[in-house]
Amino acid sequence: MGVPSKLKNFNIYADGASLMGVAKEVTLPKIMAKMEEWRGGGMLGPIKIDTGLGAIDMEFTLGGISNIAFKQFGATQYDAAALRFAGGYQEDGNGAVQALEVTCRGRYEELDLGNATAGGDTEHKYKMTCAYYKLVVDGVTWLEIDLVAMVYKVFGVDRYAQIRAAIS
Repeated sequence: MGVPSKLKNFNIYADGASLMGVAKEVTLPKIMAKMEEWRGGGMLGPIKIDTGLGAIDMEFTLGGISNIAFKQFGATQYDAAALRFAGGYQEDGNGAVQALEVTCRGRYEELDLGNATAGGDTEHKYKMTCAYYKLVVDGVTWLEIDLVAMVYKVFGVDRYAQIRAAIS
């Protein structure tokens, strides 16, 4: 056992453009299984049935004024914009560094210019709804989800391969 690793630094790339020094905060996507409760006759209690995945959103906050999200706002393609988070996590017990990368494709749902105060910090918030998501840690893909293509891979195992084959 050691101590937990901490995010020592990160960068965001929007459509390949680095936001280093401008990005303040990122809310990485929450991955949720959609479950429906079922209790049939003869069952002692309900179980939850997996019916797929929930919506995937990624949010970030920038300082200053940036047109990066505005350029893509209103895009007609569901995967028109790309976001990539690259974080360096370090464990202070042994100094080991892990690279965590999240890649998403989608389109912007919300652009929030926030409050304006003379002489104050500017913070603008952006929210992307994602059609594609990939989580890689130290070069190993932990999750890869393509909602439209019905791809749902966990550590390389495609959980929906049989379902795709059944409806082909």
